[in-house]
Amino acid sequence: MERFCARLAAVDRRSPLTVETYGLELRHFLDYVRTMGLDIPTIGADQLAAYLEWRRTNQGIDSRSAAKVISCLRSFFRFTEGEGIRSDNPAALLESPRRRSRLPETMDRQTVERLLAAIDSESPLGLRDRALFEMIYSSGLRISEAAGLNVRDIDFKEGIARVKGKGSRERLVIFGPEATAWLKRYLEESRPVLARGGGHAPALFVGRSGKRLSRKGIWKNYARYATIAGTGSRVHTLRHSFASGLLRGGADLRTVQALLGHADLATTQIYTHVDAGLLKESHRKYLPAMGRVRGRWPERRKERPAADEEDGEDDNEEI
Repeated sequence: MERFCARLAAVDRRSPLTVETYGLELRHFLDYVRTMGLDIPTIGADQLAAYLEWRRTNQGIDSRSAAKVISCLRSFFRFTEGEGIRSDNPAALLESPRRRSRLPETMDRQTVERLLAAIDSESPLGLRDRALFEMIYSSGLRISEAAGLNVRDIDFKEGIARVKGKGSRERLVIFGPEATAWLKRYLEESRPVLARGGGHAPALFVGRSGKRLSRKGIWKNYARYATIAGTGSRVHTLRHSFASGLLRGGADLRTVQALLGHADLATTQIYTHVDAGLLKESHRKYLPAMGRVRGRWPERRKERPAADEEDGEDDNEEI
């Protein structure tokens, strides 16, 4: 497993997050192999399919997680071919499940404010979390992007931060005055305490040990605050809320795409389907003449046919 993960990083040039994810998935698989008395050189596609079914039944993984498992297994068995352990890749016969399209969960500004207010900002850890989640919401950061921020990445004068997103792609994000105020207070009051007297570590957000705050730590802390606020949301909901808020405020898709760091505009377009109220408002704004007038449909006036209608075009034709 160690050689496999090393190859993912050095040869396949996979991101650290992918290496970590595949390592966890492979550990699940190898534990299953040992428990069932199976053998890597001889295991077949049917047994891999049985493993997937076992994960669905016993661990409740969805189609998205199942696709991730299959991707990991294909990569692992390619590795075993290269190592001379096998001469084939049984995982290549597995069919990836069709992913269900799910609309992202969002929160309105009032709900976000209630959640942020649930954080005790008088303690060093609470002040750190308030600055962290203000930053995620203000800039639409992914959890991994927030965890990977360094102090030198923050430019208070311009109100921008340099983040490293998926595929190690760097981009600049903007953060507002509210996040600025909390970040400055955190750096002045909380981080020196957590980083043990001022700290020379580069990480912006650190834990009680002075080391970089992990993604798992961010998830765990957010879940506690969400429970207190009664939202039942996940930390990634802040990013979704950031995107839908921009569109609701009139931002165009290309701008939102750039701010979110999406490689494909189609990924950004899903947010146009989130806010039903926004769709209704746009419908009324751009199609007012087709609605009802004073409780009745406007009568059709009899007018002289236009030139194109005289040429044979039917104005009642549905288009």
